[in-house]
Amino acid sequence: MWLLRRKGPSGFSSSSTAEEVTDGIDGTGLTAIVTGASSGIGSETARVLALRGVHVVMGVRNLEAGRNVKETIVNENPSAKIDTMELDLSSMASVRKFASDYQSSGFPLNILINNAGIMATPFGLSKDNIEQQFATNHVGHFLLTDLLLENMKKTAVESEKEGRIVNVSSEAHRYTYPEGIQFDGINDESRYNKMQAYGQSKLSNILHANELTRHFKEGVNITANSLHPGIITTNLFRHFNYGNGLANTVGKLIFKNVQQGAATTCYVALHPQVKGVSGEYFMNSNLHKPTQHGQDVDLAKKLWDFTTNLIK
Repeated sequence: MWLLRRKGPSGFSSSSTAEEVTDGIDGTGLTAIVTGASSGIGSETARVLALRGVHVVMGVRNLEAGRNVKETIVNENPSAKIDTMELDLSSMASVRKFASDYQSSGFPLNILINNAGIMATPFGLSKDNIEQQFATNHVGHFLLTDLLLENMKKTAVESEKEGRIVNVSSEAHRYTYPEGIQFDGINDESRYNKMQAYGQSKLSNILHANELTRHFKEGVNITANSLHPGIITTNLFRHFNYGNGLANTVGKLIFKNVQQGAATTCYVALHPQVKGVSGEYFMNSNLHKPTQHGQDVDLAKKLWDFTTNLIK
């Protein structure tokens, strides 16, 4: 599998691990939120950021699972600074409570990693009556980012360090609905396709980062980027009938492991090569081109306005 080891301009490849892409980087003094940090690439992202000295706040739906991950990380790295806070991205009330509790904690915020997600679920509506994948993968993170942005701006000024917003998207954004975002049919069960709906939510992650970049005025020392982590053998595949069997049979050949899967997230969050880079899409710890939809300025603006109305 030599193609997996071919390095890009960054010096890293799809087989690089999160520890490798952050080797020698000192994150002491930085504070990061990682959503969906109780399993998969989220927990590995939290572990490696903590290993580099970052104070990590894990936003998790299941507090017990989050505490177990924290315990594992601290047992391995006793100096790790880890906190867990409850966060259900499918509920705007939960997102607002998380943001309020975070502000009350007095923690600064240098890095926001919008990682949590669900994949190809059967049709369902969130507590706010929004299609579940769109609500969890996009709307919840859009609201969270909006509520924490002033903290990030303040932290960037006071720390004199660049703030970074990292949206974990997917190459599945290439398989969205033909129009990109189905604005007039988000909640239309008769038009619902679980993979296209997933692709739509992942395209939204890219467009969100792009539009954030355009909204940042001169003098705002914050970047926003999106990325594809790779195809990883995590529980995201639980809604596929063939998922576990596929992972067990050919997974070792075509899938990344969790250590490799968290690499691009950690690279975009911490690496000095990404300093000043914003509104870009990454894959395998290198710059990568999204689809035309993913570069569509008008679509990004329309999504921004559409989502802003949803969270009011």
